[in-house]
Amino acid sequence: MVPTDLHINTPRLSLRLPRMADWPVWERFAMSQRAQFIGGPYDQRQAWRTFAHVAGQWMLRGYGSFVFCEKDTDAALGMTGPWHPADWPEREIGWTVWTPKAEGKGYAFEAAQAARAYAYATLGWDTAVSYIAPGNARSIALAERLGCTLDTDAAQPDHAPCLVYRHPAPDADGNPEAYA
Repeated sequence: MVPTDLHINTPRLSLRLPRMADWPVWERFAMSQRAQFIGGPYDQRQAWRTFAHVAGQWMLRGYGSFVFCEKDTDAALGMTGPWHPADWPEREIGWTVWTPKAEGKGYAFEAAQAARAYAYATLGWDTAVSYIAPGNARSIALAERLGCTLDTDAAQPDHAPCLVYRHPAPDADGNPEAYA
């Protein structure tokens, strides 16, 4: 059973499950050049299927990506969280920033830290990776800021060549329940 009221709060953000009200923001992101490093830009049909994939993971796996918003608003800024499609070799902490106004404020870092703490403390994960397109300098910088290291020996998903960044182990994460 998916806990529909699940929220994680950080100092500035609220992380929650995706909802239909997020679709217009996701659709604009997914159909724009901003989605280039996750297989986009998509047409509307592909954007819808991808959005449904995100929501469906919660039902099928009991976890998935959180939509993050500023605490004082429920407007979606991006998404981060535990992610594991059936054909991926490892569980991932992924992220996307949907709106330009969310760039450069540390929101993705804050949200991804909280999502990783949730994966470790609540889901019991003992490792995680982030699959990043080689040209995605902002995501590479975020992974490194999160303490991830390039793992050249890790298996890659078949969908496209990528860099695999390994997250620090839960005991290296400081306080894995800091935002839980």
